[in-house]
Amino acid sequence: MKGHDWINSSLPDELLLEIFCYMDTKPSRDAASLVCKRWLRLERLSRESIRIGASCSPDVLIGLLSGRFPNVRNLFIDERLSISLPVQFGRRRRTDHSALSPLKFQITAGKAGSDYETETYCLSDAGLAAVGDGFTKLEKLSLIWCSNVTSLGLRSMAEKLNALKTLDLQGCYVGDQGLAGVGEYCKQLEELNLRFCEGLTDTGLVELALGCGKKLKSLGIAACAKITDVSLEAVGSYCQSLETLSLDSEFIHNKGVLAVAKGCPVLKVLKLQCINVTDEALEAVGIFCQTLEFLALFSFQRFTDKSLCAIGKGCKRLKNLTLSDCYFLSDKGLEAVAVGCSELTHLELNGCHNIGTCGLESIGRSCTSLSELALLYCQKIGNFALSEIGRGCKFLKALHLVDCSSIGDDAICSIAKGCRSLKKLHIRRCYEVGSKGIVAVGENCKFLTDLSLRFCDRIGDEALIAIGQCHSLRYLNVSGCHQIGDAGIVAVARGCPELSYLDVSVLQNLGDMAMAELGEGCPMLRDIVMSHCRQVTDVGLSYLVKKCSLLETCHMVYCPGISAAGVATVVASCVNIKKVLVEKSKVSPRTRRRAGSTISYLCIDL
Repeated sequence: MKGHDWINSSLPDELLLEIFCYMDTKPSRDAASLVCKRWLRLERLSRESIRIGASCSPDVLIGLLSGRFPNVRNLFIDERLSISLPVQFGRRRRTDHSALSPLKFQITAGKAGSDYETETYCLSDAGLAAVGDGFTKLEKLSLIWCSNVTSLGLRSMAEKLNALKTLDLQGCYVGDQGLAGVGEYCKQLEELNLRFCEGLTDTGLVELALGCGKKLKSLGIAACAKITDVSLEAVGSYCQSLETLSLDSEFIHNKGVLAVAKGCPVLKVLKLQCINVTDEALEAVGIFCQTLEFLALFSFQRFTDKSLCAIGKGCKRLKNLTLSDCYFLSDKGLEAVAVGCSELTHLELNGCHNIGTCGLESIGRSCTSLSELALLYCQKIGNFALSEIGRGCKFLKALHLVDCSSIGDDAICSIAKGCRSLKKLHIRRCYEVGSKGIVAVGENCKFLTDLSLRFCDRIGDEALIAIGQCHSLRYLNVSGCHQIGDAGIVAVARGCPELSYLDVSVLQNLGDMAMAELGEGCPMLRDIVMSHCRQVTDVGLSYLVKKCSLLETCHMVYCPGISAAGVATVVASCVNIKKVLVEKSKVSPRTRRRAGSTISYLCIDL
């Protein structure tokens, strides 16, 4: 019957709550909550996650939110983020301070003096107490760079959050007493991040390991100058369930890593940036950590191929290996990993200048399941290495090349012909790669969705004409490829209707014809970067924005053919626009009034 509310009269609360649980985006939930008061109440009951930025009076905001969303299990508070708040949270029926809107608190704070005004933007111990009182079902809590909270607040909150499983304290200056309180009360804790917690010492971490170490599965430590091997020895003794360990410290030595390797038999992920760790510790990892699947070693200058040989011999389940700035590793170590860790799927070599072609050839021969390969600043790796990857790694889906001066078209052709499932190809400043290799990619890799060719100045239009055959392409970056002009971009526009991101900056030969074709052929385009394109004018820009109604960001600095009229056209035509980057002189007063919040300037005043 017309006008009858069939949903509310037929569906019970339990079923509506189940429906709300399937709405995984905030806009969908917000829209549903506006239907009626019943839906608003139920949506609040079903909300499980809340994110708070650097808002005015976060302590009061937490009190308001906890009263409206009692079943929240995930709470993220990040004071690096600036989040604009609405004027009110709804109709106020009381006049006490607990019902005041954040805007009112901001005005009040402004009258009290500059010091207090600064404090209102920082979470305090009172806010932590409100978290403990209001979000009793909390399982995951992130306090990112909340510099005003102390051990007292952390301990009082921990007393009430017995179900807490994940705690991120990155950048919080809490002390040992607070961390000990977490260990005492949060017995279900599984994940703990202590990056940049400079106030902690071994005392706090040892107490935590004693209190809740049995359940702890993940631990991250970075820039904690007072945490030493003593803490890691406690972790090795009491955290037998530990699966993930991330360490970035110059105060950790072999003794600590040895304790973890021997005491944590189910360790799966190990990330180390510890300049004082040597072969002795890595050899122990190879012997005792037979379940290891992910290993990342950064800036190691005191260990050699002996370590990788031990890893290859003992860690047969290793799937992901990252070696960054490890100067004393050579082909011998990588060959040992290739032979011993045949299940390897991801490999990244960054700045390992002594690893060359032979080492990577052995990966191609032995690691047939390799799906992602990244070579950054590897000057000694040549074409034959990637030819072997192309022959042996048929399942490769992603390839990243940065500043690899010895890799050219022959290597890219081998990859294109052998790895036909390739979906992502990123090449930057590899000056020996030209159109020949990219043509082979377009002819053979029909599943390609992500292509970046930054500052590869030997690549021209013929390459993009071939890429136009990759109809699933969504991301394209050809910034700095100055030989590319209208013909290449037109081919992409006609052949890649799903394109959503395009960067054509510094293409001096690109003109209005390409912009018009993009408007006609790429209706899904959301982001375009065309800075330093001297031939693009207001005419081409108007064709583009007229058809690309989903456009959200547009960067067009130093485009002399685009005037204030063109900028106004973008703002007026694109209802979804979120950011326009342009020179300040090209924004008229009317455009500034109409869309000032979406416009960014590269240089405000010169």
